[in-house]
Amino acid sequence: MIRLRRRLGWILLGFSGLLCALTIGAFTLRPDFLAAFTVVPVWLWGGIGILGAVISYRLRRERSALIAAVVWLVTIGCVADESRSLLRFPSEASMPGPAMPYHGKSVIRVATLNCSSFRFGNPAAELAAWQPDIVLLQEVFPYQVQQIATALGGPKNEWRVNLTNAVITRWKIEREINDPNRRKQQVSIATPSGKKIEVVNVHLATAATDLRLWRMAVWVGHRANRATHRQELSQDFQQLRNTTQFPATPTVFGGDFNSTASDGIHRQLAGDFVDAFAAVGTGLGNTFQRRLPFMRIDYLYGSRELTPVRCRTVTTRHSDHRMVIADFLLK
Repeated sequence: MIRLRRRLGWILLGFSGLLCALTIGAFTLRPDFLAAFTVVPVWLWGGIGILGAVISYRLRRERSALIAAVVWLVTIGCVADESRSLLRFPSEASMPGPAMPYHGKSVIRVATLNCSSFRFGNPAAELAAWQPDIVLLQEVFPYQVQQIATALGGPKNEWRVNLTNAVITRWKIEREINDPNRRKQQVSIATPSGKKIEVVNVHLATAATDLRLWRMAVWVGHRANRATHRQELSQDFQQLRNTTQFPATPTVFGGDFNSTASDGIHRQLAGDFVDAFAAVGTGLGNTFQRRLPFMRIDYLYGSRELTPVRCRTVTTRHSDHRMVIADFLLK
């Protein structure tokens, strides 16, 4: 019996170690063939690994199991998207109402929200409480956009809709470029200072959600889904380059990516954009599902001409997503 306990302890310790190595490699390199693995939050894999190490310690009473548990804790702290924002202490927090100046300089407040087609009600009042200058909406119909635009400021607001995507702003929209076959928008907005901002509002293809990882078809499906998202982002980015003087043009690129923060597709934007929440966000950044948010799939990126200074997610009772609020300095 003692021999069996020790053997089982070794097996569990080995399993924990191999899982840790796989997790570090998968979340660091983000290869497409492991897309199904990285869609699961790293802290969930860490919980499984720590449990294996703890049981191993109880069976064998050897220090190596405790070391494995500590390695897991360090891995979670270094890899988890949530850890950085939860440990970050803001010098100034975003608050409802007009965006406060940052060190004496005016900022531009941007919000993005998947409205879930109003299945949970109208989120207009919750958006209006933050008085954003620019709003990106997904899963919303034209008459619903009009309701939100009215709540945000009435007739003086301008708004554009493409399929179930919409952009609302308190400023003038000078141009729009839409794809009638995709949930995607690109609009040019003139700020009161005379500078122009390009806004790209995306709602990428529906996420792969099947987590029956013992089935090969699930791994293939997640890999194909990532390839689809990569192609969509590539097309959007290429259109931006072809129709503006990017990167000289200040650009907000945001919306519902249907991809977690650990997904490799974000590397397509990393060279030219800054993820506002990753850079300055505070608190829990996960946006889906609002009651028990376990992943971040809604984003606001700013180009190098826009510096994020504050960012947070805000729970709304009228969507299954949380909204993202970001304040940017325009250079």
